[in-house]
Amino acid sequence: MDYTIVGKIISSHGIKGEVKVYPLTDNLHRFSDLKTAYIGEKKIKVDIEAVRYHKDLGILKFRGFDDINEILPFKDDYIYVSDEDRVVLPEDHYFIYDLLNCKVYDTSSNYIGILVDVMQGASNDVYVVKDTNKGKEYLIPAVKEFIIDVNIEEKSIVIDPIEGMIK
Repeated sequence: MDYTIVGKIISSHGIKGEVKVYPLTDNLHRFSDLKTAYIGEKKIKVDIEAVRYHKDLGILKFRGFDDINEILPFKDDYIYVSDEDRVVLPEDHYFIYDLLNCKVYDTSSNYIGILVDVMQGASNDVYVVKDTNKGKEYLIPAVKEFIIDVNIEEKSIVIDPIEGMIK
């Protein structure tokens, strides 16, 4: 079975076995429809008993996990869904986890850096690209004017930066 990452457990919430989840999806309320998920590298199957939201986080309760000590080992683990429960994205839309760690190049094939984060804004996303050689970070608006090509299979992105965007 293939899996898709939908979030990351960042901490426990309270003492009754709830977890705070940072969504790795555009739709925060994606967790509301989930009945089953898989946690961590071992893909431990859990049934989702309850979902609520606080600020930009999902708060999930897994059936059978009723104590903080039972869920503490899951801190920093990813939450997966089976690919049959995966949301189908429109063309030119990508899952954040697919974009992370992509190598970024300009249109002349010059290496810019690695995509390390996606900041979600009201009008468009912004890609955070880190140049480990220079120790710099660049913010690239995720719009067609700048993003020329995204190849998820090859983990590469080609951008056409304006003057001053990359120094």
